[in-house]
Amino acid sequence: MTGTSLRNGVHIDYAPLIDALVDKAERVSGLDVLRVHWYDSARDGVPDTQQQRIGGLPKVKLRLGRFGMDGQQKGVDLRIGLDLVTHARNRAADVFVLVSGDDDLTEAVEEAQGHGVQVILLAVPSTENKPHGISPHLIRAADGLDLLPPETVDQSVTKVEMPPATPPMPQPAAVAPPARQPQVTATPKDLAGRGQPGTPRPPSPMPVYSTTTGRQPYIATAYEDPTELAHQIDVVVANVLTAFLTSATAEALTELAAGRPSIPRDVDKALLTDLSERRDELDLSEQARHMLRAHFWKRYDETR
Repeated sequence: MTGTSLRNGVHIDYAPLIDALVDKAERVSGLDVLRVHWYDSARDGVPDTQQQRIGGLPKVKLRLGRFGMDGQQKGVDLRIGLDLVTHARNRAADVFVLVSGDDDLTEAVEEAQGHGVQVILLAVPSTENKPHGISPHLIRAADGLDLLPPETVDQSVTKVEMPPATPPMPQPAAVAPPARQPQVTATPKDLAGRGQPGTPRPPSPMPVYSTTTGRQPYIATAYEDPTELAHQIDVVVANVLTAFLTSATAEALTELAAGRPSIPRDVDKALLTDLSERRDELDLSEQARHMLRAHFWKRYDETR
């Protein structure tokens, strides 16, 4: 819907979505659905208004984790894993349809299978009708992989387009322009880095922060950037930033600017997930992560 996995960029009509999930699960398994377990996090474990509505839908059991001090979800993956294994051991069901691509669930899936049940993955389709955000490890562990029908997404998910109330940006103080420096024409020998005066100076390292990795800075060293990686990063950042700016409240925009150079966790997760999928790499290199986060702020500055 938005070209990115940023959750806040879309609005979901949960009732028809869950009806479609139940219908798909029954067709995939050939069995009646016992119930839907819906997992999410809630502040202090207390459901918000939207989560209360979800929990009140027929055949839906709301399973809540909590948010930690750093804003990360706590206990959600553990609840999913425990439910898989417990229901498998108790023979509560023969087939489990898991709507997740999280690699952390691989061991839980294998443990449940050890009790004689099948676990089938149900993935959200991308615009190319390919499974979005599914760990290869999880795919190998599961008994099958199917896609949620694209029309289900079209009917239950809409793009959020809320014009943000952009807070005024502080005006920079006037600065006298520096004196013009004489230009130095570099020869091929200079560019080869042979110590001649025209050798270009590498950019200075810059700290890149992320709320998903703590507030200690990583130092991005100078390196040559492959053209393909640079293009992929630019596309991912453009999609995530556009989705964020068109759906964020004025408060969220203020928090983004005030928290710089940290990137909000949900935004950072979307950046990493989308680049990982675009590059078909489960684990991005530190170089790619640094470039991605630095480019986010570069693009952000260009929008102001």
